[in-house]
Amino acid sequence: MGLKENVPNKLPRQLSKGKKSKPKEYFDALVWAAVVAFLIKLFLFEAYRIPTGSMENTLLVGDFLLVTKFTYGATTPRNIPFTDIRIPYFRLPGLKSPKPGDIVVFDFPGDRDEKQSTEVLNYIKRCVGVPGDSIQVVNKVLYRNGQVFPNPPQSKFIAPLQPPGIANNRVFPKGSGWNEDNYGPVKIPRKGDVIKIDSTNFDGWKMFLIKEGAGNVVLNPGNELVVDGVKYPNGNYIAKRDYLFMMGDNRNNSLDSRFWGFMPMENVVGEAFMIYWSWDANISFANFFKLLGSIRWDRIGTLIK
Repeated sequence: MGLKENVPNKLPRQLSKGKKSKPKEYFDALVWAAVVAFLIKLFLFEAYRIPTGSMENTLLVGDFLLVTKFTYGATTPRNIPFTDIRIPYFRLPGLKSPKPGDIVVFDFPGDRDEKQSTEVLNYIKRCVGVPGDSIQVVNKVLYRNGQVFPNPPQSKFIAPLQPPGIANNRVFPKGSGWNEDNYGPVKIPRKGDVIKIDSTNFDGWKMFLIKEGAGNVVLNPGNELVVDGVKYPNGNYIAKRDYLFMMGDNRNNSLDSRFWGFMPMENVVGEAFMIYWSWDANISFANFFKLLGSIRWDRIGTLIK
């Protein structure tokens, strides 16, 4: 009686305590899958859809893209998910900096006359100038540092030429007298560069200073610029950040740096990499089979240049 072995009766119960139920296994798998997907989206790749024709014909409405986050350095989240509330973030080291010709996704810095975009929006444009470059458009021809910047192979122009002297009051900087076809020259600010501010351009550049973080900007007689109490004699303001100049390949149908100004380097999100899906976005899901018939097979899997 005293030698009766009870271990075999207990062993199944001990094993059953460590075994997960099927629903728990599925839940854990879903959680880990969500974590991995979030990390991939945050640091490696993110999917985007082209909603407008500003990059035609390089990118078409209805193209679905993969964008590399690590190329220029991935960042932690810039806003609280599903809201437009911005939060502090930091950037990891990248493989390179944006260069002229790159197609870049970026956090839209806001229109010309607003300090910052009220919404968190991602734009996609082609970088045509980096900090320190000079940009000019003459009769639709783009010049970078005095040299013709070749039009992308799939670029297009859909409007008649706007001759010099006919101002488009929407362009940057305000009061420049330029238009989208005859623009500049303008130098892209580089951190530490001196920007000359005087009575002739103060109205046009005041919002740029505010976007740089200034709260109160005044130009005193004698072109003495005062920014938050700091005096800049002779209006020699010193830029605090590096900037890029962005343009759409559809040159007459793109709201880009010609209209809203320079794009801060810190707003860069990633580089457009590949089209993984494409169809005619003008066809609704109600016409599902017609939508399937509009698939652009020749674009799927193509690298973006």
